[in-house]
Amino acid sequence: MTSDTTADTGRDPGRDTGRSAFGAVSTAGEVLAGIDLTGRTAVVTGGYSGVGLAATRALAGAGARVVVPARRPETARQALAGVERAEVERLDLADLDSVRAFAERFLRRRATLDILIAAAGIMACPEIRVGPGWEAQFAVNHLGHYALTHLVWPALTAAGAARVVSVSSGYGADWRIRWDDPQFTRGYDKWAAYAQSKLANILFARHLDRLGGPYGVHAFSVNPGWIRTPLQRHLTDGEMVAAGWIDAEGNAAPGLFRTPEQGAATPVWAATARELDGHGGAYCADCRVTGEGPADDGEAARLWALSAGLTGLDHIR
Repeated sequence: MTSDTTADTGRDPGRDTGRSAFGAVSTAGEVLAGIDLTGRTAVVTGGYSGVGLAATRALAGAGARVVVPARRPETARQALAGVERAEVERLDLADLDSVRAFAERFLRRRATLDILIAAAGIMACPEIRVGPGWEAQFAVNHLGHYALTHLVWPALTAAGAARVVSVSSGYGADWRIRWDDPQFTRGYDKWAAYAQSKLANILFARHLDRLGGPYGVHAFSVNPGWIRTPLQRHLTDGEMVAAGWIDAEGNAAPGLFRTPEQGAATPVWAATARELDGHGGAYCADCRVTGEGPADDGEAARLWALSAGLTGLDHIR
């Protein structure tokens, strides 16, 4: 949402710079304090766990109707019990038929979509093949969200001023798309595959904003920071000890992890902040536009073409 659809909170110290009054320790609730999202509709993938759950609660608390797509709907309903204005729909991002079915149901029931936060993801999992043999991290973290965005596109454009937020991670200059083997059929490396999917999140938002801007749809990618959530479920304690994330007793390294509510601050800020008007496609962290992230529009377009070929979806132009 841009300035004509986002409530004027009087907090715009970075109106022309993409900065804000918030930072690393701000929470999603603090970011949305004073913002009225009544009448707006949001979709938050992964909205029943970790950062996604915190984002769902904050958006619903600000008055938005939040649709939470879930591969495990009953688990999602339990997690969201007591959250007003949140509803659960079945969706498996690894299955394009499931994505298509979700989008068809959504478009039958709702004319507009104001906010799409792509927060669902998996990290450093063992080699898993989904769909037509796709590597699971690339499929779930990127291709499923690419397809979902295409399939709900009529609702995004109908909103007049919508935002898509792609939840990535802390950008690494050594991240690469394995162009000759994006599905890691030769020599699977769980961390390289994860990095590829998170780079894809950033490049996707960059190119989506370029294509969507004329339709009033703007996109951002975000780094939520370090948060200890079920995202780490594929890692052993030994791996996390070796990485310095926890000690031998399982205690988190002091000062390393944020709370889910703090992790959700930048995604909901990117979805609503007036300060971001004119900064579409940016990579954000700590509730501000960073100078980090890839700046190669050619690589972003190349990823878009690859994704279009894999999914058969390419009607955002």
